[in-house]
Amino acid sequence: MSPLCPVLLALALALATVPGIRGACPGAADLKNSDGTRTCAKFYDKSDPYYENCCRGAELTVPPGTDLPYLPSDWTNVISSLVVAQRCEVTVWSRRGKGGKTRKFTAGTYPRLEEYRRGIFGDWSNAIASIYCRCY
Repeated sequence: MSPLCPVLLALALALATVPGIRGACPGAADLKNSDGTRTCAKFYDKSDPYYENCCRGAELTVPPGTDLPYLPSDWTNVISSLVVAQRCEVTVWSRRGKGGKTRKFTAGTYPRLEEYRRGIFGDWSNAIASIYCRCY
């Protein structure tokens, strides 16, 4: 048996048991309203150390061109997962009125915002207070 075979077998087993990076989150290409209109992004208030439990709980869907310098009070600093549609981009801020730290999220799935740094000591989970979403 070739010395490469055990390595390939171990890699295949590891990939088979690790949950997908998307987990329960929809894919960027899946973001469409039931009437066929375009969605720019979806935000969720739940995430989990296990990817399959992310993108759960309350859901906030925003259309292209959405500019929310002041999120509704029940959404300020509670977003912990997000999905950005294809050919779209979301800019977020850590303070209301588009203040504080900022970050851009391009098309894709972000099931755990704990994995994205916000400065030296923080992350983006439960830290989003303003949103701008655009599509091109």
